[in-house]
Amino acid sequence: MKAAVIGLSGPALTAEEAALLRAERPAGVILFARNVEDPAQLRALAAGIRGILGAEAPILVDQEGGRVARLRPPHWPAFPPPAAFEGRPAEEARESARALGAACVEAGLDVVCAPLLDLRVAGAHDVIGDRAFSAEPAEVARLGAAFVAGLRAAGAQPVVKHVPGHGRATTDSHHDLPVVEGDVSADAAPFAALAADDLWAMTAHILYPALDSELPATLSPAVIGRHIRGAIGFGGLLVSDDLGMKALRGGLHALAGQALAAGCDLVLHCSGVLAESAAVLAGSAPVTAAARRRLDASRAAAHR
Repeated sequence: MKAAVIGLSGPALTAEEAALLRAERPAGVILFARNVEDPAQLRALAAGIRGILGAEAPILVDQEGGRVARLRPPHWPAFPPPAAFEGRPAEEARESARALGAACVEAGLDVVCAPLLDLRVAGAHDVIGDRAFSAEPAEVARLGAAFVAGLRAAGAQPVVKHVPGHGRATTDSHHDLPVVEGDVSADAAPFAALAADDLWAMTAHILYPALDSELPATLSPAVIGRHIRGAIGFGGLLVSDDLGMKALRGGLHALAGQALAAGCDLVLHCSGVLAESAAVLAGSAPVTAAARRRLDASRAAAHR
């Protein structure tokens, strides 16, 4: 099994995609709006993926509530953005997450890339904005913990993002490499509060000069080893953000190897372009024994 999660091109597996899954055995697949038509179609697609990769193969989806939602009306409910829960009882966030997670699990999608533990910072780029619970680290941690609990109650695996913190970035990492200067302890505080060995987290494609003056977090052994694993204390499964984002420079084959060598357990690539998926898989090593243990721990937590 390769340490990669890849996207698909449309609402059904093509013959070429099925052949790639069989040959390269990625750890899982991530789905987007282009892969979603209705519940029956989506369940069939998920079944087809697992028919090749195995019953436990994770299928990921970005379903945060608000503007980031791949499952949408009329077939699925609209869920509020995370910012709507600020100052509200934690149970409201938990219940919304439980219902959101249940909709994903019913459709065959068992890993939900949410919640953001980034801070909502005035003057920063609005790529985060209302996707974040609050500007206050303690409030983000409080509501983030409730959201994680709700997803788990539905049988879904949460993926907190974007460690060690995207909130202060003034550019969008989809389009350029953000640089976040200075001390990052406040940015990282919600991740430290929720650090667990049975959780997933997604790295930020951001340069933090205080931690590494040359490499963004996803590619940095220093940021991952000394800060994410060390200072933050995150012991769970670490997955990269999308390697196809323009914050990263270089070929996909090389980037996959570099991110895994830096300490990511899995790399993520989302475009669904077959040649790009093949390049990522060719550059990806097999899943390590440590990553397998973290996968097993997260599966057990999601089904407690």
